[in-house]
Amino acid sequence: MMKKLMIAGMALSSVSIASYAQSSVTLYGLIDAGISYISNASTPTGHSSLLRYGDGVASGTRWGLRGSEDLGGGLRAIFVLENGFNSGDGTLQQGGALFGRQAYVGLGKDGVGTFTFGRQYSLTVETIGSNYTMGSQTAAGNYAYHINDLDQLVTSRVNNSVKFLSANFGGLTFGGLYGFSNQAGAFAGSPTTTAGGTTTQGSSSAYSFGINFARDAFSLGAAYMNIRFPNGATPAFSTSIANVSTGALKGIETYGVGSKYTFSSAAIFGNWTHTKLSPISTETSTLDNLEAGSRYSFTQALSAGLGYTFSRLKGATSGRWHQVNGEFDYALSKRTDVYVLASYQKAFGSNVVGGQVVPVQAEIGDSTTYAGSSGLGASDQFVGRVGLRLRF
Repeated sequence: MMKKLMIAGMALSSVSIASYAQSSVTLYGLIDAGISYISNASTPTGHSSLLRYGDGVASGTRWGLRGSEDLGGGLRAIFVLENGFNSGDGTLQQGGALFGRQAYVGLGKDGVGTFTFGRQYSLTVETIGSNYTMGSQTAAGNYAYHINDLDQLVTSRVNNSVKFLSANFGGLTFGGLYGFSNQAGAFAGSPTTTAGGTTTQGSSSAYSFGINFARDAFSLGAAYMNIRFPNGATPAFSTSIANVSTGALKGIETYGVGSKYTFSSAAIFGNWTHTKLSPISTETSTLDNLEAGSRYSFTQALSAGLGYTFSRLKGATSGRWHQVNGEFDYALSKRTDVYVLASYQKAFGSNVVGGQVVPVQAEIGDSTTYAGSSGLGASDQFVGRVGLRLRF
């Protein structure tokens, strides 16, 4: 009898171990810290140079949990919980959300793709921002992304969303996303309003599509993003550009394409995006970004990148921005690297602030890292940085 009980117990243990082995949870993260020099940074009365501790420039600082469970027949359950934080003071990023970078759960099927629910990246990020920009291809990171990320290539995360990403079909992948407003009577979202001294928070909805083809040395992708009432989201989407007022927006609509060609030790890449800003009560504006760049590996450890971006705003207020980005990156190991980068931006055009005509200001970087000048503006800006990045 005892022998039978021992055999049964061993069998149950084997089943439990086998079942447990089919599930996995991975803790991962990245810390990017360094010192940045910024010319024409904002002050209460104007602008001045700034030397500061800078977090999350080459890559956003984060930690996360990623897991999957094998359900059999090529089907699996998946989840990602990813927190963004500032390594300088330990505070949360993304509006203070615990898992503000990503938080989703879903199912994946071999040969089909994944279907997920939660807070997730748009297809402009998945397709163009992650594959065809200086910010993603080199350590230039957030300083190299288009001005304030208004075209949603890096910080576009959609709340309450459902998303499909296909499997790889001979190099072809595609996907779509829809983010619900979660507000009764406002399926497409609603603006934030103030009446009688009371502010009513609006809501935002969004949808996005993307397609990408990558085979051998060549890849090409295209994406579309439409956000209704972007200021109603929590946290809100980026809607400002330098010292140009875009007003309360009814919608942001972006479409773009990107491409890359890889040589033995080098790569060239580029992208174009067109963003339409639709205010609730004033004239519509458009922003075009055209970017080209390259990356070269001198050795397995040492690489460099160089890129140029031209941005043009047309509408009630016009402006033009030219930006050059350069960086060197040295890998100390597979997980740790040091880098130096420099960006210079020159702005052209004028804008009215408080009844005063001022230059359209330069403003390097996306909404979480930029160091723009004040409302009185400076038409040029330089950023230099030395940083250390560690992945775990």
